[in-house]
Amino acid sequence: MSCQILNKEITVTTRGKGTYEITGLLHEFVSASGILTGQLTVFVQHTSASLVIMENADPEARTDLHAFFDHLVPENLPFLVHTCEGPDDSPGHLRMALTRTSELIPVSRGRLVLGTWQGVFLFEHRRAPHTRHVILSLTGVKG
Repeated sequence: MSCQILNKEITVTTRGKGTYEITGLLHEFVSASGILTGQLTVFVQHTSASLVIMENADPEARTDLHAFFDHLVPENLPFLVHTCEGPDDSPGHLRMALTRTSELIPVSRGRLVLGTWQGVFLFEHRRAPHTRHVILSLTGVKG
């Protein structure tokens, strides 16, 4: 058996602030790869969007996440100076810095090893719709 490395870029079109589940796209990529054991790195190429592994069964958990971040990093804070793209510009960057731009997920028996209620979400921090680029890098061995 030899180690394989596969890469893919996916795009996620957002409708503004919120979380967008990408778990299914990740499962499809891993399943089609033929890799049985390894790890998947997921990386978002933006400074005002991030990734979170969050409960995917009850959408109210994500509603609470959104409300928490709106409370933690509200728009229009009087001391923010980076506002050239609007009042959500700097808060978007701060929210990204408090979360993650990458996740590393184990692969076993050809499947992502996520918990029963875990999903992977792109977390959009800007109000306007965006097209976000997510890089997938799968390293492992085939059967």
